[in-house]
Amino acid sequence: MLIKRRHFLQVGSLATASLMLPKFLKAFEKPAMVPAGNKVVVVVQFSGGNDGLNTVIPITNDIYYKERPKLGITKTNAVQLTDEVGLNPALAGFQELFNDGSLGILNNVGYPNPDRSHFRSMDIWQTASNSNEYVSTGWIGRYLDAQCKGCDKPTQALEIDDILSLALKGNNTNGLAFKDPRRLYSTSNEKYFKDLSADHHTGEETVDYLYKTMSETLSSADYIFQQSKVHPTAETYPATALGKDLKTIASLIMSDINTKVYYVSLGSFDTHVNQENQQKRLFTELNDAVKAFTSDLKKNNLFEDVLMMTFSEFGRRVTQNASGGTDHGTANNMFFISGGLKQKGILNAMPDLADLNEGDLKHTVDFKNVYATVLNKWLGADDSLILGTKNRYLDFL
Repeated sequence: MLIKRRHFLQVGSLATASLMLPKFLKAFEKPAMVPAGNKVVVVVQFSGGNDGLNTVIPITNDIYYKERPKLGITKTNAVQLTDEVGLNPALAGFQELFNDGSLGILNNVGYPNPDRSHFRSMDIWQTASNSNEYVSTGWIGRYLDAQCKGCDKPTQALEIDDILSLALKGNNTNGLAFKDPRRLYSTSNEKYFKDLSADHHTGEETVDYLYKTMSETLSSADYIFQQSKVHPTAETYPATALGKDLKTIASLIMSDINTKVYYVSLGSFDTHVNQENQQKRLFTELNDAVKAFTSDLKKNNLFEDVLMMTFSEFGRRVTQNASGGTDHGTANNMFFISGGLKQKGILNAMPDLADLNEGDLKHTVDFKNVYATVLNKWLGADDSLILGTKNRYLDFL
């Protein structure tokens, strides 16, 4: 059956190249396979701009308590890591990771000329661009471009979400987004999609490309689902969104799927009001899910080969606002969790609250140095090619 372009787009809704799978964004034009290796990265995005000062707390800093008379977390309530540093009370499980040497905390991470817009700053972090550059590809997407030439399966980077983030979009190769392997598989095997995929001779380049994309996605859906069943985790995970997402990731890590990067989000951390309760809720979800995930990896002897890293598009201002919250700021902290860290604990100096830039923290570490370190030291990739510049490597890997 020959389907004309107009009818194809009408009945298939492929004008956006969304693969016709509900809430599922397309991945690639070209098939691919990351070179053999055993290292995996799990990126956890704190969407909305997490308040780093009430995450990693300077529990002996008088300026902190002066600027946050109601919002500051006391030394008694904080989860104490050292004599001077504590964690948000909801992150008790991170203290265990800190004590066993599998947690690294990097402070004052940001970039020059920071932007306080959620959308713009997130774009900068996801593309690894300078604040005056506008880039249409993400740092993970460009990693796929560099590593996945001539590969056979387009599943090297997976986002556990309904929509693919800019971070995973490359020039030639994209990551793949889905929430649940079984649902993706069931949807892709509906007779309508199978029949439509079989009728692929249109003679029109645009529609042929869309057919090809759909065909590869149907194949990937089957591959992901089959791999997710190879070694389904027996660990009990919390019945939260992040708990379910990390359980899916754990099951895939335990299979022989070729995925090198997993990407997941938690939020919103945009705490202009009612910050204490919002952070408590989100950090409880994070704490419990990460505790199950790391326990799972340890039991299966995979913890040394998996690196979890967190980031947020910016931090918050040092001074609390009048609504029980904090407003958009700049530099922030990052967590690194793995059994394979070479440097652990508090990796650098805490924020200098006596030396601010118009009320905001000054960054001392460019986030692109973090990306370069992960790409080069963990994933074995050419970070200069991917990031477009030569960056300094850090010592935590």
